[in-house]
Amino acid sequence: MMERFFLNLKMEQVWQKDYANHIEATNDIADYIAGFYNCERLRSKQSNLSPIAFEQKSAIQQPADVSEIT
Repeated sequence: MMERFFLNLKMEQVWQKDYANHIEATNDIADYIAGFYNCERLRSKQSNLSPIAFEQKSAIQQPADVSEIT
């Protein structure tokens, strides 16, 4: 799983830019991880929704029935 993440990071972010220094690269990669990758990317295990959309959809659904038998 991590190999795929690093490949996506390189293909979508790092290889597309020419960084002036280490700090610029670090900030850009941190922005990618915190912003686009976590909030916008569609997840197949979440019905092809972004994490935010999945949480919003889950919040409006009825809670699961819980058995009264303990």
